[in-house]
Amino acid sequence: MTEHVNMSFDPTTGVATLTLAMAGRANKIDDAFVGALAAALAVAKATDGLQGIVIDSAHKDFCVGADIDGLYAVTDASVLLARVQALQALYRGIETAGVPVVACLTGSALGGGYELALACHYRVVLANDRVQVGLPEVNLGVFPGAGGTQRLPRRIGLQAALDIILQGKVLRASKALEAGLVDALAPTAEAVRDQALAWIAANPGARQPWDDKRGRVPPPRPGSEDFRNLVMVAAAMLQKKTAGVYEGPKEALAVIQEGLGLDFDRACELEARSFVRLAIGAQAKDMIRTGWFHRTAAERHEGLPSTGELGVDAGIERVAILGAGMMGAGLAFISAQAGYRVVLKDIDATALERGMAHCANQATRRLKHLSAEARAEVLERIHGTLDLGDLNGCDLIIEAVVENRDVKHEVTRQTEPLLSSNGIWASNTSAIPITDLAVASHHDDRFIGLHFFSPVEQMPLIEIIMGARTSTETLARCLDFAKRIRKLPIVVNDGYGFYTSRVFSSYIVEGAQLVAEGHDPALIEWAAKQAGMAVAPLQVFDEVTLTLGKHAIDQSVRYIGARDLAGTRLIERLVDMGRHGKAA
Repeated sequence: MTEHVNMSFDPTTGVATLTLAMAGRANKIDDAFVGALAAALAVAKATDGLQGIVIDSAHKDFCVGADIDGLYAVTDASVLLARVQALQALYRGIETAGVPVVACLTGSALGGGYELALACHYRVVLANDRVQVGLPEVNLGVFPGAGGTQRLPRRIGLQAALDIILQGKVLRASKALEAGLVDALAPTAEAVRDQALAWIAANPGARQPWDDKRGRVPPPRPGSEDFRNLVMVAAAMLQKKTAGVYEGPKEALAVIQEGLGLDFDRACELEARSFVRLAIGAQAKDMIRTGWFHRTAAERHEGLPSTGELGVDAGIERVAILGAGMMGAGLAFISAQAGYRVVLKDIDATALERGMAHCANQATRRLKHLSAEARAEVLERIHGTLDLGDLNGCDLIIEAVVENRDVKHEVTRQTEPLLSSNGIWASNTSAIPITDLAVASHHDDRFIGLHFFSPVEQMPLIEIIMGARTSTETLARCLDFAKRIRKLPIVVNDGYGFYTSRVFSSYIVEGAQLVAEGHDPALIEWAAKQAGMAVAPLQVFDEVTLTLGKHAIDQSVRYIGARDLAGTRLIERLVDMGRHGKAA
């Protein structure tokens, strides 16, 4: 037994169990983790009668990967290389222990945690879709550095491994089994261990394929024409998707291609050096800072009020959505999925029918991991109606009607009196100032902006806009709502376009301005992609429709005055010509 890893031995089965028990809420890979697991492994290997090893976890998750704080802080290449090589040596020691080693994944195994599971000879995972498995490292500017770029393609083949590694995919347990990332599912934690013990008993001579002289990389064979063609296609797709600006997936592809033509230990050395070069670079540091630290701060609502601090209850159990279009129906679905009782209200029977059908379709697509009864329970929480009276007693009303100030005022006057005694009225407007909309309210302290993004089932962001008189308590209650529906909040002050719409409109109008000035549209699109934008400005404009852009330009005159730009004149001319965008 060590401080961070517990070791037990059952002489009746000859199986040693190494239980990861790092301090804190999760197992993270740092120097202490490597030292403790290496010491426990040494004790297990020295135990008389050893027949096999099981690695499991004392925490909810198996291992969540590298300690990001430590990875971000290190800037010395030699220091980081020594750490990476020590981790690689530990994982090599596990797979060459001379006895079968099984990973029992009763919780998620991500990044270096999944690489640990890959170093084991067999992986049994709990059949619960809260358990996730994968290699998300490219999302933080690096790639798997503990043997993952070499073990995974040697197990599941080049194409399947590239799909996981280059996209930073994380899969639910059942999907991980289908993709070959794990070997077996078990219904309970006890059954996971039982399967592990049975496999050890049945496979006393287990070895990794790359440690077997007859072992071969799954086809296509490295150096073959099919192998080269597959790598070239992957490189072309990567270039098309990212314009070559992300170093992590590019470097990962190179390491996989070169490494599969080398013996395993040399390939791991190549991986370690490339990983270190990326990890100490500016891009990885920037992506970790923004994608990890800043995002985590937003997820934790750092610096924002909470209902607990204010001593109030969120008091939101029944939610009403006004407007059954794609946005409104999507809001109804995610609210019901979070456990809220939902009223979906529209004034048109056909639109309401489409909205309810959208909810049913989303349940089929997004809740496949649930039983039919559980999916039905979600849908039963959504009540579609044309009757205004059904809103009576709702704790939160979210308006998702047409983007028109006068229409929104009228809807507010009709529905606000139906709220519960401390109910909140929220607008999903993308641009109209909340303070301006709140003039129609009798309780502007409980009037707020909740700006969602389409498709709302996929887009994680929610922009919360504080009107001039919106109370701190209302903000805290809406932050609680955002957490329950699993949205990432940013809180902003009021003003036309808020934050997101101002940035978004600047981006696409600048694209139109460049076209109006005579620049080649293809060059404009590639310039944006080379700046790191996921979707280029003219494509975005085309997909949100030019008519929406013209409407926004017309509406903005009320708040920021007319803008006589060549780009806006071009948009107006295209709309007048009937060129309305992709939807048309």
